[in-house]
Amino acid sequence: MKQDIERVLITRQEIDQRLDELAKQIYDDIIADSPSCPDNGTPIIPDITLVPILTGSIIFVADLIRRLPLKMQIRVMSVTSYPGTATSTKGASVEAALTRLPERLDGHHVLIIDDILDSGNTLKLVKEIIAKKNPATLRSCMLLRKQRPEALAEACEYIAFDIPDEFVIGYGLDYDDYYRNLPEICTLKPEVYENDL
Repeated sequence: MKQDIERVLITRQEIDQRLDELAKQIYDDIIADSPSCPDNGTPIIPDITLVPILTGSIIFVADLIRRLPLKMQIRVMSVTSYPGTATSTKGASVEAALTRLPERLDGHHVLIIDDILDSGNTLKLVKEIIAKKNPATLRSCMLLRKQRPEALAEACEYIAFDIPDEFVIGYGLDYDDYYRNLPEICTLKPEVYENDL
């Protein structure tokens, strides 16, 4: 597997450090939004509902939630945008069989978590679906954002890393369902995928 890697873009150490920072930022924002207890003025910390987008976000989500000392629910969604050996998005569509959203999210503080923001289609679709369920707040968190106009135009509260507009693998991201288990974020050698273009 390692022989297929062209280069490492983001190391595991860089990911660990950035996730510490990101978790603190998320936690601080939630505390800032929380009402205070009338008796002693301490914040009343709300429950949060995390909505990870399968499958690319699973490693990111697992590492991030262990850094968040909050009471939380996890409600997954499955959205397909890079089927099989595709190296560019083919449009976002929800896979209902793997999606576990309740009918309503009234009063819930929702955080969408996904692996990569490139076309903006997945995030836009998921936001629209969740907004109709009436959450108290709706935020989004991305591991990666590609430096391309569509990605930069889509609002997202938390971005771990901005990257060049390249196809990447590792740390949950795949090519044809492989390479998710790499601990770093990498690019593939062109000969690995060029026959599929």
